[in-house]
Amino acid sequence: MNQKKELIKNTLIISIGKFSTQLVSFLLLPLYTSLLTTSEYGSYDLLNTISIFLIPCVTLLMEEGMFRFLIDAKTDKAKSEVFSITIGFSLFSFFVWGIIIYFVGSLINYTYVIYLIFYILASILSALAGATARGLSKFKLYSIFCFLSSLATILLNILFIVVFKLGVVSLFLSYIIGNSLVSLWLLFKVKIYKHIDIKKINKKKVGEMVKYSLPLVPNSISWSLIALTDRFLIINYLDVGQNGVYSVGNRFPTIINTCYNYFNLSWKESASKVLNNKDKDEFYNSVYINLRHFLIGVSILIIAALPFIFNILIKDAYRDAYIYIPIMIISVYFSNMSNFCSGIFSAYKDTKILANTTLISTAINFLIGFLFIKQIGLFAPAIATGTAYLIIYLYRNFKLKKYLILEKDKFLIPSFLVLIAITIIYYLHNYILCFLGLVLAVIYTYYLNKSFVDIIFKKIFRKA
Repeated sequence: MNQKKELIKNTLIISIGKFSTQLVSFLLLPLYTSLLTTSEYGSYDLLNTISIFLIPCVTLLMEEGMFRFLIDAKTDKAKSEVFSITIGFSLFSFFVWGIIIYFVGSLINYTYVIYLIFYILASILSALAGATARGLSKFKLYSIFCFLSSLATILLNILFIVVFKLGVVSLFLSYIIGNSLVSLWLLFKVKIYKHIDIKKINKKKVGEMVKYSLPLVPNSISWSLIALTDRFLIINYLDVGQNGVYSVGNRFPTIINTCYNYFNLSWKESASKVLNNKDKDEFYNSVYINLRHFLIGVSILIIAALPFIFNILIKDAYRDAYIYIPIMIISVYFSNMSNFCSGIFSAYKDTKILANTTLISTAINFLIGFLFIKQIGLFAPAIATGTAYLIIYLYRNFKLKKYLILEKDKFLIPSFLVLIAITIIYYLHNYILCFLGLVLAVIYTYYLNKSFVDIIFKKIFRKA
C-alpha cells in the first residue's frame, strides 16, 4: 500500500531527527541526578507539567487545526488564511494569558512565574513551527528542526548546569532559549512572514478552525490534568523530593512515548489523506495491529533491560523510582493506543468524541490517588494514572466502531502473558532470571515485529 509506505517513510524521517538527541538527553540522566537534588528536579517537573496543562488553554490548539486545514488547503490564498488565523490568534492569546499567569503567580508567590511564562512562549513557538513544517509536508525540514531544538537544549543544559552551575534554573533557560531560537529559524526558513496577512482572515474560516480545535482542548488537558493531579497529590501528601523521584521514574516510559510520537506526527497526516480511499479500513487495521505489536514489544524490552542499566544511569537519591517503572510503562502503552484512535477521529474531524472521557478519567485518577497515596505512597499515582489511561483507551476503542471495526489481535493474550512474566522477573532482582527474561523479551519482540524489523534492516543494508 502506498499509504503505508509513505507513513513508514515519514516516521523514519522524523525518527532520524529526534532519536539521536533523545538518546543523548536520556544518557544525560546521570548528570541531572548527580548535580540536581530531588527537590530541584521535582520543581522543574512541576513547572513543565503546569505549562503542558496551560498551553492548550492559551492556544486552543489552533496549531493542530492549522496542520489539519493545511492538508486540505490547495491554494496559496487558502494557506495564507490558515497561517494568519493561527499565528495571530496564538500570539494575541499568549499576551492576554501571560498577564493573567503573572498576576496569579505573584498572588501565590510562585518562585518561577517568569520562567513559566517564557517556557509557555517557547512551547507555543515550537508547536507553531512544527505544525507549519508538517502542514506543508516538509518532513525533512521538520526532522532537522527537531534535531536542532533538542541539540540546542542539551548543549545549553550542559553549559548552564556544569559551567555556570545554575541548578534547576539551567533546565528552564536551556529549554526557553534553545526552542525559541530554533523555532524562529524554521519560521523564517519557510518565509512564514509572506503568508501572514490580517486582511485574509475571515470569520467563517476562524469558526471552522475553532470548531475543529476547541474539542481537542479538553482531550489534551486530560492528559496533562492527570499528570498535574498526580504531581499536586505527591507534593501535598508526600513532598517535592518524592515528585523528583516520580519524575525520574517517568523518564523511562518516556522512551515509549518518544517512539510513538515519531509515528503519531506522520500518522495524523496519513489518517486524513486516506479518508476517501476504498481500502481505508484495511489500512487503518493494518497500522493498528503493527503499532500494537511494536508498542508492546518496546514495553517488554525496556522492562527486561532496566535491571541492567538502571543503577548505571540513576544516582542513589533517585533509586526508589525503580519499583514504579513497570506500572508507568503499562500506563504509557494504553495512553499511546488511545492516541492512535484519536488520529482516526481527527481525520473525520470528529474531535468532540475525544473530550468525552476527560472529566471521568481525571476524576478516577484523582480519587484513586487521593484514597491510597498515604497508604502506598508513589504506587497510588502510578496505579491511578494507568487506570485512567486504560479507561480512555477502552472508551475510544468502543466509540471507534462508528467508523470502522478494529480487528482482533491473536497475539494480545500471549503478549500480556509475556509482559506479566517479564514484570515478575523484574521485581525478583535475580540477575540470572533477569538475563533469561531479557533473552525472552528480545526473541518475542522480534517474532512479534519480524516483518517490520526485516523491512528496516533491508533498507539500512541496501543503503550501506
